[in-house]
Amino acid sequence: MRVATANSYDNTISNLVKRQGELNAQQERISTGKRVQRASDDPVAAVLSETAQNRLSRVTADLRAVEASRTSLAQAESALGESGELIQQVRELMIAAGNATYGPREHRDLATQLEGLREQMLSVANRKDSAGRTLFGGLGGSSTPFVDVYNASGSAVGFEGLRGQEAAGNNSLPQALDGEAIWMRIPQGNGSFTLGLSASNTGGVRTDVGQVTNPSALTGHAYSVGFANVGGAMQYSVTNSTTGVPVSGQTDLPYLPGKAIEFDGMSFQMTGNPADGDTVNVSPTTGPTNIFKVVQDTIDALRATASGSTPLTHTLSRTLAELDAGHDRVLQARSQSGEWLNRAEAIDGLLGDRAVDYQTERSRLEDLDMVQGISDFQSQQVGLEAALKSYAQVQRLSLFQYVG
Repeated sequence: MRVATANSYDNTISNLVKRQGELNAQQERISTGKRVQRASDDPVAAVLSETAQNRLSRVTADLRAVEASRTSLAQAESALGESGELIQQVRELMIAAGNATYGPREHRDLATQLEGLREQMLSVANRKDSAGRTLFGGLGGSSTPFVDVYNASGSAVGFEGLRGQEAAGNNSLPQALDGEAIWMRIPQGNGSFTLGLSASNTGGVRTDVGQVTNPSALTGHAYSVGFANVGGAMQYSVTNSTTGVPVSGQTDLPYLPGKAIEFDGMSFQMTGNPADGDTVNVSPTTGPTNIFKVVQDTIDALRATASGSTPLTHTLSRTLAELDAGHDRVLQARSQSGEWLNRAEAIDGLLGDRAVDYQTERSRLEDLDMVQGISDFQSQQVGLEAALKSYAQVQRLSLFQYVG
């Protein structure tokens, strides 16, 4: 088989072009630092690198979400701390209101101060984060979750958000807390029943908030404790207002200030000097109250009651107990926020480590070993230069150079 000289030259040129292309490709790898720039360079490595990139993208998105949650939770925790301080100031004013030397002017001043603190508490409950989301709106709803609702009986705060909050996950945290559970679910009185004084009372009897001594004995009925002056001695009798039947063993008993009265799983103490015909009402709780109503009840009592009168003292005893219960809820919510912030730190560290692992895996699959790459480039360059010089020498070989 005869091989023409032209064919040999064509093959040589083709090999030179191929070598030049490989050299250019190697130079491109060195300049970019990537061994795999397209799927055709290494199909297996390209697929594995794409998988690592997808996982890295998800981790990056989770990191952004955790950071947003951490920012909101930090602001919520700060707001709860401010709310706790406001509640403490309210408590101090309530205690001051019990001062027997205070008159109507002092009570009006205290009521004004309490009104200002109530407004501040409402403002804290409606606070938003840096992105404009409500911190205590629960699952969403109104942009102003706590609003004053005015009606014929006065004003009350209503919750217009959605109860509940998102559950914390392995890589996620809630960005808003359930403000309804924090401020609007405070148990009335002791949580099972409340004690109230009849508006027609003329004596100085008052009670504590009471307590449950036997939950299984509770009836859920209403009761009244009536006082009667019999032969110069004050006696009391307990009647089940729901059934109209006197309570067994609780009729015509001598009244002893400070002595506990116990019946149907309940216990409470009465102090002061009742008048003939005075009544203390025991009512089952009908539902929770809220921190704003507790403060408002105190304000109303301060404005409506003269200094040193029994209804004010009795109201303060109840509202202080309810305020303390509300403060406990705020502290619990702040503790939960702190725990979530700690979890955010742990999640951030975990996701950060994952991101490093995926970046390392992608680098291992795609990146070029620069030392090896430069060595290969130099070898290819030397080979190309040698091939070019050889081709130039061979190209000059012709019979016509020797003729003549």
